[in-house]
Amino acid sequence: MFSSTSRSLNLATFALLLSITSVFFGFAQAAEEDKTRIGNSTIDRTLQLRTHSIFPPYIDQDLQNRWWDFGADAYINTNKHIRLTRNRPSQMGWLWSRLALTPNNFVIEVEFKVSGESTHLYGDGIAMWITKERAVEGPVFGNKNEFDGLAIILDTYANDRHPYTFPRIYGILGDGKTKYDFAVDGEGQQLGACSANFRRTNVATKLKVTFVKDGFLDVKIQYKAWDEWTPCFRVDKLKLPPNPYLGFTAMTGDVSDAHDIISVSSYSAILSSPDSPPNKHKKTSFFSSSSTSEKGTWTGFFFKLFLLAGVAAGGYYGWKEYQRKKRYSGFGGGVGGGSFGMKSSGLGSGFGSAGLSPGFNNGPMAGGYKTAPVGGSFRAPSPGVAPGFKSAAVTGSFSPLSPGVGYNAPASAGVGGFSGPGMANRFEPPYSAKKL
Repeated sequence: MFSSTSRSLNLATFALLLSITSVFFGFAQAAEEDKTRIGNSTIDRTLQLRTHSIFPPYIDQDLQNRWWDFGADAYINTNKHIRLTRNRPSQMGWLWSRLALTPNNFVIEVEFKVSGESTHLYGDGIAMWITKERAVEGPVFGNKNEFDGLAIILDTYANDRHPYTFPRIYGILGDGKTKYDFAVDGEGQQLGACSANFRRTNVATKLKVTFVKDGFLDVKIQYKAWDEWTPCFRVDKLKLPPNPYLGFTAMTGDVSDAHDIISVSSYSAILSSPDSPPNKHKKTSFFSSSSTSEKGTWTGFFFKLFLLAGVAAGGYYGWKEYQRKKRYSGFGGGVGGGSFGMKSSGLGSGFGSAGLSPGFNNGPMAGGYKTAPVGGSFRAPSPGVAPGFKSAAVTGSFSPLSPGVGYNAPASAGVGGFSGPGMANRFEPPYSAKKL
């Protein structure tokens, strides 16, 4: 009885939480879609690119990865990270995808970590590459100079004086001919930049790069708090070389830091058609409406609202029913019913009331407790079989019999408990006892 009621309550609670989650998730999703609008289009959905994503343990049983190469001073800790450089001077390491990045529109999210013991002298930095060439070692943060493609550099050491602070994030578009200007940290070549203290943070540091062909390049960073993305820079109408490779490199010089890649998640971004009506490709939650009109949107909202009210009413009814059954079930039965409560004969029994209850009533030879024919007391079998209880004829008291015989128990006297008429839970001396 209790299990079925509890099961109903659990189902009602689950449905209530699911409805609330669906409502708020739908609102949050709508707000997120507003941020991904590109002119008359939006990023309809994303599909993960397994060939350009990497997670722990990073390598297979052959100590290789099917989709990635790593080299130079880089090494892998399968439980934690891919460490491109240790916290030592003159280190360089790299991680490159084996296959080209073919989607025209993509989102790349990389979790990284830059750490070291020093608080004032450290370097040089880590870089993300989307370039025509791959795995060519060189002086630009571990990659070749005169690169063809996009470099997003997370620079931790300033080679010159600047009006802004370091660490700094900036993007450079290489044409395959122009060399990187080390003396001024690429100033004058930068597409956009921002200062962000992503070194030695208390939260996971992540970089998110969104690219839409003939649309824009958008760079955000998480370093202040969990799931708080800070805009860094945005470039419109940026062109990248076709089918570039994705890579990560790091380098240290006279000063050093440990540079780690924790994970890389890459997605192909699918845009809605510019001619599609608004919200046609809107992602929907479990209870959301699939209608494209404003009326359909409000209909879905009110449907979820009424569903939520119905689930709440059902949960309230189930709770009240549970309370009612709990109140009337208790430990005692109904009139003459047997259970484990101590009640008077004829009202509700415990341990066997007079002539009605089956509780604890063994046969005359079993040595257990047996109910009296009238008073509802506990009576032992005949002397010499086993000690038991017997009710006092008048006082309802609790007193011992003579040694080796047994004990007297109180008569319930129509009320219940260890008391007789006019008495209240007292123990009498042996003068009220009777021999069996």
